Amino acid sequence: MKNNMKLTVLGMQHLLAMYAGAVIVPLIIGNGLGLTSEQLTYLVSIDILMCGVATLFQVMRGNVIGIGLPVVLGCTFTAVGPILAIGNEYGISAIYGSILVSGVFVILISRLFGHLVKFFPPVVTGSVVTIIGITLIPVAIHNMGGGQGASDFGSLSNILLAFGTLFFIILLYKFSTGFIRSIAILIGMLGGTFAALFMGKVDFAPVQEASLLHVAQPFYFGTPTFEWSAIITMILVAMVSLVESTGVYFALGDICEKDLHKKDLVRGYRAEGLAIVFGGIFNAFPYTAFSQNVGLVQMTGVRSRKVIGITGVMLIILGFFPKIAALTTIIPPSVLGGAMVAMFGMVVAQGIKMLSKTIFDSQENALIVACSVGMGLGVTVVPDIFHVLPTSIQILTSNGIVAGSFTAIILNIIFHMLPSTAKKKQVNLNGQEQLN
Repeated sequence: MKNNMKLTVLGMQHLLAMYAGAVIVPLIIGNGLGLTSEQLTYLVSIDILMCGVATLFQVMRGNVIGIGLPVVLGCTFTAVGPILAIGNEYGISAIYGSILVSGVFVILISRLFGHLVKFFPPVVTGSVVTIIGITLIPVAIHNMGGGQGASDFGSLSNILLAFGTLFFIILLYKFSTGFIRSIAILIGMLGGTFAALFMGKVDFAPVQEASLLHVAQPFYFGTPTFEWSAIITMILVAMVSLVESTGVYFALGDICEKDLHKKDLVRGYRAEGLAIVFGGIFNAFPYTAFSQNVGLVQMTGVRSRKVIGITGVMLIILGFFPKIAALTTIIPPSVLGGAMVAMFGMVVAQGIKMLSKTIFDSQENALIVACSVGMGLGVTVVPDIFHVLPTSIQILTSNGIVAGSFTAIILNIIFHMLPSTAKKKQVNLNGQEQLN
């Protein structure tokens, strides 16, 4: 009983870590499409419910689906811009038609995509994980200030709350052990929210306005329609999400000391594809593996799939009870930002740890890391640099994670996989052997 309680608390910590990122996507899209408050409530609730379903798909280790790692799935931010563009041009029915097709596409190409594992040696996966962490840091900093666009952004109260939360987490991590240390992030966020309550920064309005019960309804927004340009766009989004997820898979594989093979990746990709299909049916959105939870796994040292399974069940329950789910939204952005700095920083640390095994092997590896991390960070800071390119291509070039990842993959091919490069390496190796 006591052990189950600990697992439940650890699951709650993962839920709080990903919740803001999960609900922000339907909120942005719903407001952008001009949905009514009732429709917006449905959108957020079904999104949370399907995040839980998608996470359970991924946590299981079956013969067909599930990578069997402590992966939490949530809506991908990459889809926000394309979905708004599709909705404004073709209507909301075309959004879900394109999501459905993209999910089926991911399932069909999962085995082919699994062959790409040879393009992800440690120098590439380490670079990708580092890029993921670095590109998420600006999100944490914006939240520390009170949230992007907030009227009191950067106010003294927001800064104090953010750094107070972060310092509290650091103290807990320094002076506690065992279970308390493993839930330092959760305690830190609760403590920060409690302090924010006395500062008048906790708004209970979302709880009061939320409905008590929500029932999932297939095709709530009507029968899907299919537009070729929308479908191609959403397939591109799905491919981008797979690249992001691949980095998360390898990061968790390294943390959990599990070597990932092609069959593992194929099951993971299939699980994501199935989750996307369910999202299209129940009017949710495309999913990807959430990086913030990788940092949490690294910080806590708790690598149990049971914990993530509990998180998935909690998400499903919250999806049926919007009023309860709304309780998690009262955490002020500045408090969340303070916790995010620690979590996202741990993702960077994990990437550096992975790179430490290979970066000193050769100057080529050092250059791969330098260019890919530089490109990932650069595009994150200046996402409009490729604004002259077609919108469909900008889906790839405006995402720092994807831009950096493709840079790492291409440079690895140039330096380590092209025949001329391999031959040159062999000549150098033979020369060294003769000298010895």
